[in-house]
Amino acid sequence: MDSSAAYRDGHLLVRDGLRVHYRDYPGSSDRPPILCLHGLTRNARDFAALAERYSPDYRVLTLDFRGRGDSDYDPLPARYNPLTYASDVLELLDELNIDRAIFVGTSLGGLVMMTLAVTAPQRIAAAILNDVGPELNKTGLDRIQSYVGKGEEFASWDEAATAIAANQSAAFPNYGKREWLATAQRHCREKDGKIVFDYDPAIAHAFKAVPTPKIDLWPLFSALAQKPLLVIRGERSELLSAETLEKMRTAAPDARVAVVSATGHPPMLDEPEAVAAIDAFLADLSR
Repeated sequence: MDSSAAYRDGHLLVRDGLRVHYRDYPGSSDRPPILCLHGLTRNARDFAALAERYSPDYRVLTLDFRGRGDSDYDPLPARYNPLTYASDVLELLDELNIDRAIFVGTSLGGLVMMTLAVTAPQRIAAAILNDVGPELNKTGLDRIQSYVGKGEEFASWDEAATAIAANQSAAFPNYGKREWLATAQRHCREKDGKIVFDYDPAIAHAFKAVPTPKIDLWPLFSALAQKPLLVIRGERSELLSAETLEKMRTAAPDARVAVVSATGHPPMLDEPEAVAAIDAFLADLSR
């Protein structure tokens, strides 16, 4: 399917005057739509394959958090935090007259989803938590801090793909040149004749200013676990450890779990293990 014809672009003016962008893939009104929330430095394009796979059986919405993709950058970087993003999500649901959605949250998007499980649990019909949990491995956090917000520029798409591959090849050992180029085209955009990462570098300020002691996320995860829940982990993930996943299984015995082999943080959700798990999860919800 030609992705340019697969969805409608939408913009929402949120309470503080910023325009937030989303993609709206058409689908059935007989079931809750799927709402996809991306990771820290990512954008709505991360979910193009997933959205096209499940539309039109489901309406699928993929949101650009403020400061990413085609959403406005926030002049107050302190607002780049999960509480603000959660508020934006609720405004989007209200604007579109959506009572409940099946949430898909990757990394930061999963933290936003856990926040919503406490602040607005009635809006969550079910949840797919992608490579994130209530404990975040320091190795993964350190890696993210090592590259976020540097404001790098590249002379060509091939150069951008090579740079991303150099940083992430251990997480995606089976990627070749074609996959790294596609990754660059999801992560970056053209600006003033250069290729740059498609997010506001100021998101790094809020990320690096995480207070100590950190918030205990286990109560948020427990709230999310009251909903039908699928947890997906990349086998090589540096952010969600195998040990934390086992603790999550214990805390949420009814949750489904899938591990994507030979993949790090985060799975793209087009891998065979992820597709099979999501297909089965959605099929059960429809019964």
